[in-house]
Amino acid sequence: MATYQVQDKGIYHGLPVYPPDTNNLTAIVTGANGISGHYMVRVLAESPERWSKIYCLSRRPPAIPGGLPKNAEHIPLDFLWKPAEIASVLKKHGVTADYVFFFSYIQVKPKEGAALWSNAEDMCKVNTLLLSNFLDALPQASIKPKRIMLQTGAKNYGLHLGPTTIPQEESDPRVLIEPNFYYPQEDFLYSYCKQHGINWNVARPSFILGAVPDAAMNVCFPLAVYAAVCKQLGHKLAYPGDLAAWETTQVQSSSMMNGYLEEWSVLNDKTADQAFNAFDDSAFTWGKFWPKLAKLYDLEYVRPDPNGEYHEITQQHDPPPRGFGPPGKLRYSFTLVEWAKRPEVVKAWRLLAEKHDLLEKEFRDVDRVFSFTDAALIWSQSIYFNADKARALGWHGHVNTSESIFQVFRDFEKIKMVPPIPTTR
Repeated sequence: MATYQVQDKGIYHGLPVYPPDTNNLTAIVTGANGISGHYMVRVLAESPERWSKIYCLSRRPPAIPGGLPKNAEHIPLDFLWKPAEIASVLKKHGVTADYVFFFSYIQVKPKEGAALWSNAEDMCKVNTLLLSNFLDALPQASIKPKRIMLQTGAKNYGLHLGPTTIPQEESDPRVLIEPNFYYPQEDFLYSYCKQHGINWNVARPSFILGAVPDAAMNVCFPLAVYAAVCKQLGHKLAYPGDLAAWETTQVQSSSMMNGYLEEWSVLNDKTADQAFNAFDDSAFTWGKFWPKLAKLYDLEYVRPDPNGEYHEITQQHDPPPRGFGPPGKLRYSFTLVEWAKRPEVVKAWRLLAEKHDLLEKEFRDVDRVFSFTDAALIWSQSIYFNADKARALGWHGHVNTSESIFQVFRDFEKIKMVPPIPTTR
């Protein structure tokens, strides 16, 4: 009979309690300035007795309010360098690592007029190279971790290509409709770990919730901007998707909760060489969240009109990733990309940014930043991760996704990217 001791940390519930002799560990966190690596550093830094040293490897330091924790050190590195060059920097700084958390990622520019991940072959090449260069550098720097954690994501299940089987389970077969850089990354990790006698883990989050200065591929930043500008202009909070998207279950993945699960998975003997879905374990639909967002900003909101006129996108793969049935269809009445380019919106944001001395007085890279949230809002295909595997091994963490989104808004407020967030109503 197994027994588990759990604890709460603020809005995060059911987190594991570790034995007191799990201490004095060292960790490498790559991509430490990104939406996942940033929060992984924060998770590990909460337990300095367990993690005596955290090496943050990224081209730029993490923008953590108050600065890096005392037990963390930033080392500038570019994983497009050759392994010998990376190893030289690691040796120079005396880096050691009991555990490695790999979050480094490059978003290749999409093909002209195409979707965000359309340049799939180049995405495979560059992102697999990031991982292989770094891992090949470790033995040259005399570093042999006990466990390597690689974070991939929901595209593992083909969710970006159309309807998939539901729920999405870690054992689902790979979707080979088009190249996916997660698969060569995983294959390299498996072969590397087998060769060097190291264990591995893979974590697969859905839409990731977190606040970092580069707000691309970030659902929360455009939402906070949209609500703040609607408030400034006296507009209602209109929902851009249709009724199907409004009601579709869509799990979200808070960066802090992902970090707690990833720490648990590497420190658990039973989880070695396993992949896990990483998500909030919170029932979430835009239809339930939208009134809460409107209430926070004291706005009226507009539901989707079942009889309204919508633009329609038919996804290209027939059959879709589930292997049968028609391709997916997405419908929208407007996009946040289009909205953010309206003259009255641009003017309202400039006034808000100047009034509150925000970092960006003008919207930057609108198509890249706002299109990700557009995708999340109009997605009418269920994203419903199965948690059975992690549950059976003792994982009990969960967070209310709506509460998490509002906390991320306040994290954005702290780094001067959005106007002050109203007090929760």
